[in-house]
Amino acid sequence: MPDGGLSSAAEEGTPAGSLTDLMDDHRRIRGELERGVLPLATSVDGRQFMFQASLHGLQLQTGGYVVLEGEGGKRLGQILTMRPDSASAPDVGLEAMGSGMLIRLARGEGVILDGDLRPFHDALARPAEPSEVDSWLAHVRPNRSALTIGELLLAPGVAATLDSGGFNRHTFMCGQSGSGKTYSLGLVLEQLLVGTSLRMVILDPNSDYVRLSEVRDGVDPAVAAEYAAAASGVSVWGNDPGAAHPLQLQFLDVDPAAQAAVFGLDPIRDREEYAALAGVLAAGEKGRAVISGPDALLSSENPDIRRLGLRAANLGVLNWSVWSGGRGRSLVDELEEPTSRCVVVDLGSLDTINEQRLISETVLSTLWRNRARRRPCLIVIDEAHNVCPRQPADAVTALATNYASLIAAEGRKFGLYLLTSTQRPQKVHDEVLSQCDNLLLMRMNSEADLGHLRDVFSFVPDGLIQRATTFRQGESLAGGKFVPYPTYVRFGQRLSQEGGADIPTSWAAAR
Repeated sequence: MPDGGLSSAAEEGTPAGSLTDLMDDHRRIRGELERGVLPLATSVDGRQFMFQASLHGLQLQTGGYVVLEGEGGKRLGQILTMRPDSASAPDVGLEAMGSGMLIRLARGEGVILDGDLRPFHDALARPAEPSEVDSWLAHVRPNRSALTIGELLLAPGVAATLDSGGFNRHTFMCGQSGSGKTYSLGLVLEQLLVGTSLRMVILDPNSDYVRLSEVRDGVDPAVAAEYAAAASGVSVWGNDPGAAHPLQLQFLDVDPAAQAAVFGLDPIRDREEYAALAGVLAAGEKGRAVISGPDALLSSENPDIRRLGLRAANLGVLNWSVWSGGRGRSLVDELEEPTSRCVVVDLGSLDTINEQRLISETVLSTLWRNRARRRPCLIVIDEAHNVCPRQPADAVTALATNYASLIAAEGRKFGLYLLTSTQRPQKVHDEVLSQCDNLLLMRMNSEADLGHLRDVFSFVPDGLIQRATTFRQGESLAGGKFVPYPTYVRFGQRLSQEGGADIPTSWAAAR
């Protein structure tokens, strides 16, 4: 770094004390110059701007809102990137200091959110007041229900809202363990219940949303009453004893491809057993048990049916708890002829992962099969990397992934909208991920995951995504059709009880 003449003084034999004084003067002058750097912004197109600011007492930050005051009046902008940099004094408007001294400052880029589209130069930049941000949001929000999920992270006190109409696009939510993703997703679901009439079907692998209809203690009575009324349309389908809505199917509810997959049958390799299964099913009818149990198959005079019975016995398929045996209302009955507005499918209550896979596939295939009815429905898939992974590990999951991909690609025109949530974005099927137009990104430390998200969600500025590595619990980046422009939010308090929760770490207490 040029030192403004100190080297030459040292070479001429300047006494050590004098050299120290010169260095102290140099540092002092440079510090004064750095503090004197004005926060100035320039735009050559009236839409984007570049700016400089002093690093001392820096108030601007990535994602923050700024007011640019200069030619043409005031403009509201948002900072998208910011970095430390060095420049010679004349480059930042300090021509009188000559060209030998380098000073440190902040530089960055941003976008104009509100104001005329004329170019400008050397507009003073200052942090926007929360009231200025709130006024802009009130102007740009659509005339639809605004779902309040908390407050803006960088404009404290300003409500963070999502445009309810934006959920007619697919939504992707992700965050690593401990980021607050599950809690925050519950808050979004609560707001959808209160602020819209949208039907919802929730695949809940960890029983996190089974108490969605229960108002937590401490909620304002008026708010609690409003929420209780909206949540009265929630029904939980689970496998627990005494469940009001038993999570059960009839075998005939399952689509033919999944029926064969459950038995591990291939129509070519296992053609005799496949044909035997088809014959058994053809003889059945809705509301009556198709197969009473392994004994009925094993005692058949048809050798192919006996082999089918051996296969079923070895796999334990007929002993799964999800089979209704023709008794009661099945989950498919509810999906086809809804009696409740929101169906929580408690996958976490099932005994085996194979049953969870079958239920997930049946939900997706049933909704897709009935798509021509054009009934708007939000399909919430939590832990989506297990339901629709990039590389399915078994035949039933491959079928579920195919239906999720079909819904992602073509479901919107039939009123089928996805809200997928995961900790592992790179493990979710590409077709599902790439069709999402909304993003809720919570803390992610993996650079590989963030790089993948940058590629997929190119409508969100890179600089905003990068900050996800620094988020605290409950902080998120929201971008897409349900916000005017990508922004940072801090999720608020939920209204309902949490279903699943981490096990208390009382075992870690000091003795």
